[in-house]
Amino acid sequence: MEKKKLVVLTGAGISAESGIKTFRDAGGLWEGHDVMEVASYDGWRKNKELVLDFYNQRRRQLHEVQPNLGHIILAELESDFDVHIITQNVDNLHEQAGSSKVLHLHGELFKVRSDRNPPLEILDWKTDLKIGDVDRDGFQLRPHIVWFGEAVPALEEAVAITQQADYFAVIGTSLQVYPAAGLLHYTNYNIPIFYIDPNPATIYDLSNPLEVIAMNATEGVPILREKLLKKL
Repeated sequence: MEKKKLVVLTGAGISAESGIKTFRDAGGLWEGHDVMEVASYDGWRKNKELVLDFYNQRRRQLHEVQPNLGHIILAELESDFDVHIITQNVDNLHEQAGSSKVLHLHGELFKVRSDRNPPLEILDWKTDLKIGDVDRDGFQLRPHIVWFGEAVPALEEAVAITQQADYFAVIGTSLQVYPAAGLLHYTNYNIPIFYIDPNPATIYDLSNPLEVIAMNATEGVPILREKLLKKL
């Protein structure tokens, strides 16, 4: 029998439990930097070395962190469901945990791309990125991150996946970052939606049955698994 499709939107909260810091927890500062200095194209244009150093630090940290119970259970759910992860996170913790279908809305720390539009190439990159690291046409390489003000290339695919969901879960996100936060409004109107976050946002204009689990991911995802398995 064909497995039911479980689509999961994850945000910074699930990664925070593995030790990855989030800029929204520090009043808009990210590791002491104004977000627009390190997460916008204007910031990149003004000070490439600062931006490269910032993401080099983030990339180094990824070699030191591990998936947590939330990531692991979502991967294990593939034995019972066709699980698609749509994540706002740029880390690879879902992949480390064993999830096989992961779509990164905001890019990936372990990838870099040409500083041209459209990029000439996207490369795997797990070490520091420096001034002078260029693509095959001589364009500087930049982090493969969707910065503020840039288009979200994966959005159309994310919407298509969401529209196919039999169950939809939102985990570890304040639902404040658009367009990702609007994805749940693309679900079919009758499918169950689960929302796991210790400080859940109020969701308006939603006709779906909604169940809020006001917990961290490591506490709430085991409960989600129990609820989903009972529906099989």
